[in-house]
Amino acid sequence: MLTKKQFELLERLTQSKKAVSQRALAAALSISVGNVNKIMGELTEQGLVEKGSITAKGLDAMEPYRVKTAVFIAAGFGSRMVPITLNTPKPLVRVNGKRIIDSLLDAVIAVGITNIYIVRGYLGEQFDQLLYKYPTIKFIENPIYNESNNISSVMCASYLLKNAYVMEGDLLLYNPDLIKPYQYESNYLGVPVEKTDDWCFEVNSKGVISKLSVGCTNCFHMFGISYWNEADGAKLVGHVKDVYQAPGGKERYWDQVALEYHKSEYSIHVRQCTFNDITEIDTFNELKRLDKTYDI
Repeated sequence: MLTKKQFELLERLTQSKKAVSQRALAAALSISVGNVNKIMGELTEQGLVEKGSITAKGLDAMEPYRVKTAVFIAAGFGSRMVPITLNTPKPLVRVNGKRIIDSLLDAVIAVGITNIYIVRGYLGEQFDQLLYKYPTIKFIENPIYNESNNISSVMCASYLLKNAYVMEGDLLLYNPDLIKPYQYESNYLGVPVEKTDDWCFEVNSKGVISKLSVGCTNCFHMFGISYWNEADGAKLVGHVKDVYQAPGGKERYWDQVALEYHKSEYSIHVRQCTFNDITEIDTFNELKRLDKTYDI
């Protein structure tokens, strides 16, 4: 098994077709050149790196960390986006000519993820239009999307969550590099903020999410893109079911399963990004600000 720093260095090398200097690696990984030299020595001794480039053995060592599946949660109504969502599911709304969900699908396909599932509900048949551009995606029906929160959508797909991204289908992705082909540990995307009234994380000194809440200071604004490694994905099958079947379980958000109700059984890290990388369009007024064609 690779250490986290070994993984990060190898992951960086997979992105380059030629040797990368130690100084460039140090800058990219925010560590000293001395540490890069030490890690490179370890990897070279193991035959994972040769002359600054990743070897075939190194690529094999990365395979256990490859993301195999992407699950999109896209069943809801999107009530705050009325009137545009009266006839169109929110993930299929176009922003400057492009469907919101396409920004995510394009990024997932670009890194070679082929097992792609969309959990649909409201106006579900409209998602069939995606097949013209993305013929390999598969749909999962959520027949009770209007009776519950998004935990019911994850219930429908809980068997798919090992080595998998779980993404809210209504996020507009500006930086496709956030969707990586390899991940080391289970994590959520978050933006560091001084204050937010939205869903957010508090994080301990090791970068592990210690608290999920709505509104906090000196925390991370939460975005609904997470990755689950094989072990955590396997645990989620039972834990999602436990929370869903508990009194009031249908009213829960799926993120509460690992980050609140079964928090002691997971170690979920925050993966830092910025508001320039990704956004969620919550209201029709926000949509109008991004795309003037709706401002009529």
